[in-house]
Amino acid sequence: MSRNKFPPKPKYDPDTGPVYLYGLHTVRAALDNPHRVKKALLATPNGLNRLKDSGEIGKVKVTETNPKELDRLLGGEAVHQGVALEVDPVSRFGLNDISRLKLVVVLDQLTDPHNVGAILRTACAFGADAVITTARHSPRETGVMAKAASGALDLVPMIEVRNLADTLEKLKERGMLVLGFDSEAEAPLRPRNDSVPLALVLGAEGKGLRQRTRELCDEMVRLDMPGPIKSLNVSNAAAIALFAATAGRGA
Repeated sequence: MSRNKFPPKPKYDPDTGPVYLYGLHTVRAALDNPHRVKKALLATPNGLNRLKDSGEIGKVKVTETNPKELDRLLGGEAVHQGVALEVDPVSRFGLNDISRLKLVVVLDQLTDPHNVGAILRTACAFGADAVITTARHSPRETGVMAKAASGALDLVPMIEVRNLADTLEKLKERGMLVLGFDSEAEAPLRPRNDSVPLALVLGAEGKGLRQRTRELCDEMVRLDMPGPIKSLNVSNAAAIALFAATAGRGA
């Protein structure tokens, strides 16, 4: 059966209303996070059984529902797999809260929740210690971001900073090498086999890194791509950058 060409819109505004996480992986990660405030779990009988198969539900209030009701609540484009969890936004960390910093991803005013979520997922896969975002010009936590992150929102600390320039200076003081990425940079990124802690700085699509951010990077590098297209979606670029920057390093 073809998908409804005019799917229902969400009953709430994801940018201002409650935070609903949905999808089995995302909801499971939130349920397993002791620091998450879980308000209510909406689940179909099948969705609830699948969640219980993967772990404990805890003391969260459970309301039985059906797929159509979840579609009406979340919107027809939400791939909810029969579960939705109302939560408080994940606690944001400060730079001083993370004692061990060997690999971080810094996002300079990325606003697309799909991209931020996908970068969180990739950062988690590569063992990054944190993802740093700006307080302004960065997306609010939504189900869209959480779904793209596939649980990483509850696994990788997100640090929200008001002044990115000051933060880059602090990363340097803590011994990190700050690599800025730009498709027009002269030097290509080379795999690193040293043990110097790395901060990988990525800018918004179109705008790229701001001038002050560029000035504070220790090196500006590009991803060396031999094909006719020289730029990638920022989440794809982040995945390649994390691989290239860490491929030659030990644990």
